[in-house]
Amino acid sequence: MAHRLQTGHAGRPRPLIACPQCACLHERAPIPVGAQARCRRCDHVLYRRSHLSPSGWVAVTLTALIVFALANFFPIATLKLSGMTLEATLPDAIMLTWEQGHEAVAIMTGLFGFALPLAQLLFLLWALLELCRGRLPSDFGHGMRVLAAMPAWSMVPVLMLGILVAIVKLSSLATLSTGPGLWAFAVLTVLMTSLTRAGARYLWHEAEDAGLVEASGAALAEGLPVAACESCGCVQSLPQDGAAARCRRCGAAVHLRKPIMASRAWAYVAGATILYFPANLLPVMLLRTPAGTSAHTILGGVIELWQLGSWDLAIVVFVASIVVPMTKLFALAFLLLHRRWQGAEAQRQRTRLYEFVEFIGQWSMLDVFVVILLSSMANFPGFSQITAGPGAASFGLVVVLTMLGAMSYDPRSGWDAREAARGTHPSANDAHHEAIRETA
Repeated sequence: MAHRLQTGHAGRPRPLIACPQCACLHERAPIPVGAQARCRRCDHVLYRRSHLSPSGWVAVTLTALIVFALANFFPIATLKLSGMTLEATLPDAIMLTWEQGHEAVAIMTGLFGFALPLAQLLFLLWALLELCRGRLPSDFGHGMRVLAAMPAWSMVPVLMLGILVAIVKLSSLATLSTGPGLWAFAVLTVLMTSLTRAGARYLWHEAEDAGLVEASGAALAEGLPVAACESCGCVQSLPQDGAAARCRRCGAAVHLRKPIMASRAWAYVAGATILYFPANLLPVMLLRTPAGTSAHTILGGVIELWQLGSWDLAIVVFVASIVVPMTKLFALAFLLLHRRWQGAEAQRQRTRLYEFVEFIGQWSMLDVFVVILLSSMANFPGFSQITAGPGAASFGLVVVLTMLGAMSYDPRSGWDAREAARGTHPSANDAHHEAIRETA
């Protein structure tokens, strides 16, 4: 249903928002606190109305930074074996893995479990403080581009689950007592999950409403293709030929659609498929004891958890480490192969499938985190020592490649197929703005 732009306060039109899944344009209308606005065409959640103001999110972010410091400074667990005592922390585990010669695994864990979550909190705090101050610096757009890219790679919830799995695996090896770091990581997981509501798009919307930045869609030119910046969401006109341009608001490259989408996505899927075999066939962990050295594959770790009586964690690890990677590969291949228009309902189902692939993307990193943590928790020279196996790096790369493949895929291509079937240009939807549907 077509919906004309309405004039808001002070005679200004409402900002526009483009659905990232189907490219349908909407007006960003006010919604009640706690409500969410969904795309009328594909039902994707476009934005939510938070209970907290930017100053409230500053308090949550500061709390998360304090908890982050506690989680990484205090031991996750204390283990005792044959008179030796070991206190395990995440930074120690990363350094130990690096010293053991597994640099790739140490880098991935250091980035996804420590550096990027910390950077996300620092950038978010900076952006919130500038927003509360009411005057944005000239480099605000650059900082927000960095912030927008971080949440997908910040894996504190996955790390928390890895900590629980590692503790269960070592419970029969040594006397184990949980440390303050474990509880700090649990609180940090809750806080980081909550802060996803205060992401880059939320901050841009707040800046728009405060009149600190140009409103999305405020300078559209008649007859030119329309695209939305993938970083800040600003709807703007492109050159007549649809060539890439720089975002008027944040400076990022703006494309009508993701360039060479199919080739890039297929390349990542092919690379992840090749690496999936050594990741599952080669051991991800080596256990050295006085009785000898034993190698453990991902499936072997699942069986071990089951035999220890932790059937619930065994199921979680099996799903996260075996089912999820396969699901992502098959789902991405299916989406790339089935881009012909088969009706709105079929395309909505494909959109939901893509959203599911994006949601489960980072959870496959679970086994890499488990190996890193076990190497630190079971480092008793002469009695037991756990090191990463050759399969750990391959498995981590599978996770990275599947995530990059999902990011390279453009779900708007399926909806473009509808326009192609009608004989119209995909960008012709800038002539109508469909009303949003609000749900509590």
